[in-house]
Amino acid sequence: MFFKKKNSLSQEEKKKVNTEDSIPATRELMSAEFKKRLQHSADILENEIGSSRITLFSIGSLIDKTMLHQDIIDPIKDLTTDSIQIVMEHLSVGEIGKSNQMDRVVNSALDGTVIIYLEGDPYVILAKIPSNVGRSLEFAQNESQVIGPQVAFNESLMTNISLIRNYIKDTSLCIEDIKVGVHTNKSVSIVYINGITSEQMVGIVRSRIQELKIDGLLDSSMLEQLIAENSLSLFPQMALTERPDHVCDWLLKGKMAILVDGSSLAIVGPQSFMEFFQSMEDSNVNWQIATFLRLLRFTALFLSVFFTAIYVAALTFHYEIVPQTLLFTLSESRAKVPFPPIIEAFLLEFIIELLREAGARLPTKVGQTMGIVGGIVIGTAAVDAGFTSNILIIIISLGALGSFVTPSYTMGNVIRILRFPLIILAGFWGFYGIMFGFCFLLLHLLRQTSLGSPYLAPFYPPRFSDWKDSIIRLPLSFTYKRPDLTRAEDEFKYDPVKAKKHN
Repeated sequence: MFFKKKNSLSQEEKKKVNTEDSIPATRELMSAEFKKRLQHSADILENEIGSSRITLFSIGSLIDKTMLHQDIIDPIKDLTTDSIQIVMEHLSVGEIGKSNQMDRVVNSALDGTVIIYLEGDPYVILAKIPSNVGRSLEFAQNESQVIGPQVAFNESLMTNISLIRNYIKDTSLCIEDIKVGVHTNKSVSIVYINGITSEQMVGIVRSRIQELKIDGLLDSSMLEQLIAENSLSLFPQMALTERPDHVCDWLLKGKMAILVDGSSLAIVGPQSFMEFFQSMEDSNVNWQIATFLRLLRFTALFLSVFFTAIYVAALTFHYEIVPQTLLFTLSESRAKVPFPPIIEAFLLEFIIELLREAGARLPTKVGQTMGIVGGIVIGTAAVDAGFTSNILIIIISLGALGSFVTPSYTMGNVIRILRFPLIILAGFWGFYGIMFGFCFLLLHLLRQTSLGSPYLAPFYPPRFSDWKDSIIRLPLSFTYKRPDLTRAEDEFKYDPVKAKKHN
């Protein structure tokens, strides 16, 4: 008896809650409740249709005014019916629904929906006609390539999803929608291919996003930081890209993508360290050229991270490793320099980063001019004034160029930062300091994971079958297997035996 009484009380409470959240019975009450929940905002629209009992409620800044008149007001303005079903049949809007809960009604209005209210009816019609405030499709600015598609994502979630569907026209392409942010209520879409992408991986990402309790989410780059395994790590654990073709290539390999409404960048994971130095253009050119370009990028990585530190270590502790002819040249160039190598290198690295940041913040044309002219003028003046040697100018320039070769902007920023602690270690302990820094970085990378997958794959743990598409790239006919990194449910892209018979 006690338990029955408890259950009946809970049911009464539920009924009370449902009654409080129900649609008001009169137009005046509906108007007052709608405006109250939206804090009496100035952009609230309320349209009474002729002499009928139909009233439209919406947020004017979020809806398409042309569609409001053409697809909603004009078809129903002459109706005299009391039936909500007949009104729905006369609407020519693509996405139509109905609800009897005021919370859902208000949330729908914040998503660009017009509320069609019939006085006395417990339900209202929800007609979604959001305004298109995003920019048109443009060329990729940060990930440009010569061969292959040129279009990039924009800030419209629906446009970005349609770009992916244009590449992958398959019923297995799944798109899940999750709302994130108490105040922003952003739509976040998880995109993957059912039957290829690991269900366990999808579940991990889904749970991480659903567990987020934050005020707002403005961009996908913020979401990437929030769902990463190790937020204290300097290295990015998932990729950010503006290219739909790159996203689709990764999806076909068994990865998954995350799109955020209002952001032109997609998050893709899991991601290994090696993949940050691969470009989509590698798949569009001959395998020999792609291999050469990848080796060039890893050479640039070494120059950018270690070259300046090696210079400081050699001149501070290890003169014996420098050839005698080059040692005379170094002595002449540093004869007037009043600073030790570590201070000299730090000074120039700081100036380079200052010029780079100034160029990035200025308008495009002014920024390019600032970088070129500023580098030439300051470099020449520094050598003439005896603040630095001309050889260090060359080394610093090569290091800066090396960081620009990296296809990933986020990894490029990491490379820029890594130079400074290595210069400090080289200045105090020479090559022993550089080796200590290298071992520390290696141990850190060995401990890193991306959505549970090893960050240094396919080299640790060793996956020899994936070496075909890592530092080098073999012909596409050899890469018939999806990488082990993704733990794909279907590990083969195609049957190599059948492919050989038909080729």
